[in-house]
Amino acid sequence: MRPLQAEIIKALGVKPTIDPEKEIRRSVDFLKAYLNKNTFLKTYVLGISGGQDSTLAGTLTEKAMQEMRAETGDDTYQFVAVRLPYGEQADEADAMAAIEFMQADVVKRVNIKPSVDAMVSAVEANGAAISDFNKGNIKARMRMIAQYAIAGNMAGAVIGTDHAAEAVTGFYTKFGDGGADLTPLYRLDKRQGAALLKALGAPAHLYQKAPTADLEDNRPALPDEVALGVKYHDIDDYLEGKQVSDQAAETIERWYQKTAHKRHLPITVFDTFWK
Repeated sequence: MRPLQAEIIKALGVKPTIDPEKEIRRSVDFLKAYLNKNTFLKTYVLGISGGQDSTLAGTLTEKAMQEMRAETGDDTYQFVAVRLPYGEQADEADAMAAIEFMQADVVKRVNIKPSVDAMVSAVEANGAAISDFNKGNIKARMRMIAQYAIAGNMAGAVIGTDHAAEAVTGFYTKFGDGGADLTPLYRLDKRQGAALLKALGAPAHLYQKAPTADLEDNRPALPDEVALGVKYHDIDDYLEGKQVSDQAAETIERWYQKTAHKRHLPITVFDTFWK
C-alpha cells in the first residue's frame, strides 16, 4: 500500500469491507443521537438531486425520523426533502423517484435560478466576468443558502451527502454542497453507498445512475469521472486498500492534496497542513 494511501484511509475512516445492515444502523443511530442531544431540533433538511448520495442520505434520514416519532410520540420530528433546480432540470424525474422511494415527510421546491442570475448580474456590474464554472459554484452555494433558510424556519439542521469517495477528491463546492451540519455517509465509498441502497430496497436506477454534479451550463450533466480524470471503481479500490494503477493513484493523491483546504475549517496562523 502506498504511504499516502494508508494516511487517507485512516483520515476518512474507510473500511475494506462492510456489513450494509450494520452501516445503515450506525448512520440512523448517529442521526437520532444528535436529535436526542439537541432537543430544540425537530427537522432535518436535505437537497435531493436524484443521484445515489442524496437518495441514500435522504432514506437514512427518513428512517431516523420515523424511529424518533415512534420512540418519542412526537410527530413534529420531520424529514424535509428539498428540490433545488436551476430552472427546469433534466433529472427532475430521477429526483422525484428518489423522494417517492424515501417517503420524505415534507417536500419543498426552491427554484434557485432567479437568485443565482441576480448574483451573477450584481457581481458582473462591478466589471467582473463570471465564468461558467464559477457560476456553477454559485448555484451550489445558493442551494446551501436555501437549505439553511428552510432549516432556520423549521427548527432544523442540514444534512450533507459528503462521503469518502467525494471527500478524497474534494469534488464538491466549498461552502456549497460542502456546507452542512451532519454527514451520515462519511466513511463510505461509492460502492459501499450503493450496497446500502441495495440493502434498503432502492430501485437499481437510483444507484446505478452516472454521478454528476451538473453545475455547468456549457457542459450539462458532465460525469464526475470525466471531470476528475479517474473512475470511481479505482477511487473505491484505492480507499479500500487495494492496488490501483500508478496513474489512478497519482490522480487521486493529487486531488487529495490540492483540495485539503476544503476538508478543513478556515485556515488560521496555527495551521500547518497547507505548507
